[in-house]
This record gives sequence, C-alpha cells and structure tokens, in this order.
Amino acid sequence: MGKKNYKNLSIIDRELKIEGSISSNGTLIIKGQVTGTIEGDVVIIAEDGRVNSSATKVSSITIGGNFQGDLTVSKELIVLSTGICSGKVTCKDLIVENGGILNADVSCKTANSLLAEKDPLPFGHSELKENEI
Repeated sequence: MGKKNYKNLSIIDRELKIEGSISSNGTLIIKGQVTGTIEGDVVIIAEDGRVNSSATKVSSITIGGNFQGDLTVSKELIVLSTGICSGKVTCKDLIVENGGILNADVSCKTANSLLAEKDPLPFGHSELKENEI
C-alpha cells in the first residue's frame, strides 16, 4: 500500500483553556483560550478563540477572534472582519478585512524590502569607481 499524504488537524474547542507551549504540524484551529507560546504551520483563531502569546511563530495565521502578543508569520497574516490583533507583528503578507482591527507594531517583510536591505545605497545612486572621478 502506498503512503497517503495526511495533513494534521488539531482543534482547541470552545470550553478548553490551555496555558503553556503548543507545537503543531498541519492546521491548528483555536476556538478556546490559549495563554503561552505557539509554534506551527497554519493557525486559525475562530471567532470565539482568544490567544495571549509572548511568542507565536507560524507560517500562516487567520484571526477571526482575538490575538494579543508577539507574532511572527513567515507567509501571510489575515485579520478577518471579526478579528482583533494587537501587540507586535512581523509578517510577509498582511490582509485586513473591512471591520477587522489591527492595533499592533507591524513590520512586513516583502521581497522588495529584502532587496532594499541588501543594497544600502539610495535609489538611483551607484558607487563611483576611482577611475570615474
């Protein structure tokens, strides 16, 4: 029999409160309350979900509930119309739906900003070589 490609799905349901560290592969859906750190692939905070995190590092996160804390997202951060995100955020792509609330110190790292970090000279300037002076 061949290997099947399964994606893990984990759910923290409405009545569940977790304090501590969570490490997850696949998709993590949070409908309850989490206080602590989260590390994983895809995280979805449902409308009833509440997260207070000193350090969250994920590939992608969708916030329909409430997130407060430090958030590092390697791909995309989506704040839905019902979502509230506050704290400090570093992400690649940012989407905030109409009605979504983003009260955070935000730093978006895109391909263009990474190129700018590699080239410290202002736009339109180039280094002059000694024989060009």
